[in-house]
Amino acid sequence: MGRESAAGGPLQGLLVADFSRVLAGPYASMLLADMGAEVVKVESPGGDDTRTWRPPVHDGVSTYFLGVNRNKRSVALDLKDEGDVGLAQELARRADVVLENFKPGGLRRFGLDYETVAETNPAIVYASISGFGTGGGASLPGYDLIVQAISGLMSLTGDPDGSPYRAGISVFDVMAGMHATIGVLAALHKRSETGDGQHVEVNLLSSALSGLVNHASAVVTAGVVPYRMGNSHPSLFPYDALPAADRELIITAGNDIQFRKLCDVLEVPELVDDPRFRHNHDRTANRDELRPLLVDRLATRTADEWFERLITAGVPCGPINTVDKGVAFAEELGLDPVVQVSNGDRVVPSVRHPITFSSTPADYRLPPPLLDEHGDEIRAWLTERPADEQGRSATP
Repeated sequence: MGRESAAGGPLQGLLVADFSRVLAGPYASMLLADMGAEVVKVESPGGDDTRTWRPPVHDGVSTYFLGVNRNKRSVALDLKDEGDVGLAQELARRADVVLENFKPGGLRRFGLDYETVAETNPAIVYASISGFGTGGGASLPGYDLIVQAISGLMSLTGDPDGSPYRAGISVFDVMAGMHATIGVLAALHKRSETGDGQHVEVNLLSSALSGLVNHASAVVTAGVVPYRMGNSHPSLFPYDALPAADRELIITAGNDIQFRKLCDVLEVPELVDDPRFRHNHDRTANRDELRPLLVDRLATRTADEWFERLITAGVPCGPINTVDKGVAFAEELGLDPVVQVSNGDRVVPSVRHPITFSSTPADYRLPPPLLDEHGDEIRAWLTERPADEQGRSATP
């Protein structure tokens, strides 16, 4: 297959050599692939680690792997083998983007580091994802859970009097993957003006500190160290999980107008003009007094009943769902959260790409690949004589 057969997304015609594995890198390359880039996933002979992370499974394949590897072609290359190293180098020479998340410097011995690749491919956009950067943290293991601990996120997660908790997902792996995608797109834009590529570096700790937003800002601008507040917010109230008759409901009345609407629906209009609760800073300072007054009224109906009444009145709120109900809710809203990705007899349900384009929509052309599924095709392509003067030929 040539470049002309790639998807019709906004990144059509771009070739990504993906040397990443597990989550942050594969998530970034899947986003690029969904937008039309041709992604060649280079795996070790044993495959991406997440192929073995199960249960759960779909048709015997790890759902973890399936969740971040659609729209890619797989080739298994053994970087201990001289011939396979040569193929990997040729792939990097022909690529528009190289993506990797080896330990810093880990690809240098194979001639696959940025400096070496750029010698023969100066237009390359080379994205590296690490745990703690290339300086003093280069040798530290880049696991999301460790970054959640070191960054301070875990100190913010959990009950005030309980133990610190990790987030329910590998949030900084996902965030770093998105930051890598943004960096790649920015570098490609610059390359379109100058013709020159560059090295894009992302690390989980920097992504974590950026993602801590108001909490990190409180530390660096005011010297205030935030602490665990359960589901509460340090600067807003009510912005919390509050119990209804059957279960908790998230209510986020973030301004005075929304608070007035909340009080109207709960039939406690007297709270609006109470000097303790008149403005947000009043409500935040006096949350211990306000909370039981709201809970007392919420106890008269179920969470679903209050959700309907409050949403109708314009009060932001939402039920605390399990993930299956979250998917179902998105379906009810017409967001079409699930797409069926097929290739012949193989059909894999997948969560849709998060961005909607009016004229160049995301494309779901390939299910996550079997290990080395496209290996023969890719190896044959890489041994062909390059077709153009820049040393690149059509993608596999």
